[in-house]
Amino acid sequence: MPLTRQHAAFALRIIAVAVAYYAAAEAGLRLALVGNQVTPLWPPTGIGLACLLVLGLRTWPGITIGAFAVNIVIGPTPVAVAVIAAGNTLAPVCAYLLLKRVGFRRQLDRLTDALALVFLGAFAGMLVSATVGTTTLVAAGAVPAGRFWATWSVWWTGDAMGVLTVTPLVLVARTIRLPKPLNPLRVLEAVAMVAGVSLVSLFATVNSANLLFLVFPFLIWAALRFHLAGSVPCALIASAIVILAAARGFPAFAGLDLTAKMIVLQAFNGSVALTALIHATITAERDHARHAVDDACAQLAGAVTMLSEGRPLPSRVLDVVHQFESDSP
Repeated sequence: MPLTRQHAAFALRIIAVAVAYYAAAEAGLRLALVGNQVTPLWPPTGIGLACLLVLGLRTWPGITIGAFAVNIVIGPTPVAVAVIAAGNTLAPVCAYLLLKRVGFRRQLDRLTDALALVFLGAFAGMLVSATVGTTTLVAAGAVPAGRFWATWSVWWTGDAMGVLTVTPLVLVARTIRLPKPLNPLRVLEAVAMVAGVSLVSLFATVNSANLLFLVFPFLIWAALRFHLAGSVPCALIASAIVILAAARGFPAFAGLDLTAKMIVLQAFNGSVALTALIHATITAERDHARHAVDDACAQLAGAVTMLSEGRPLPSRVLDVVHQFESDSP
């Protein structure tokens, strides 16, 4: 490939990342509780980390461009905006490097991958953006020094929730393949599951009683039946509905001040994201283990048949037998 075409392809990737980051930011600002800025869920962090995991570390300038374009409108000064954009870039980059360090797999089919995404990608990586961003706002006079930790906690939890809800969604969306032919009952079950999550989330917010916990059976259902492809979208739907309900003062949030709303929302969003992610990966691991055992049993049964007929065993069957012997107590 000529060098100019390589440059053009790389530039297109950078632009695509910047556009995706900016679009996710605009969607996140629609969930703001105060002043189009205070939001408990910041999707661009999840988009940024997913782009690095899929497209590679070289696409980090796209995150910087997107972050600068978003913050230049709402930021205090151009210098502060540049520093905040740098922090918003360093956070997913650090998260990416931490995940790569522990052998993270984009398939998210192991519990270790889910735990790595939670503790390294979300909780640890997003410390960078929260610290840089909050410190910059305090230094620029946009936030009083006494509000540092309150602002920091909102920033950190919003970024972490973005990673926990959006990054798995992007990674899973790349691998989804619709079976052919489609099973009508399976499609009906998926539609009922999504409708159930949406209706229950809405019902829980229009009711003054604390009924948000009713969402969790649907998330577990989605994880058991559809793995991450079902649980992650349902978690995002539930979080978005509850955040919009809080922003519009639905009865479930009536009488709560901003701090109390943020605490309820972050507790709910974190619980929803962790429930969806952990249950789905555990279910996937269990299913993979069961398929491996079934395959081994089938090969061993074939080996017994071949031995009874006096035929030699192929090498692949011998490998299974030796593995079975080594695993036996």
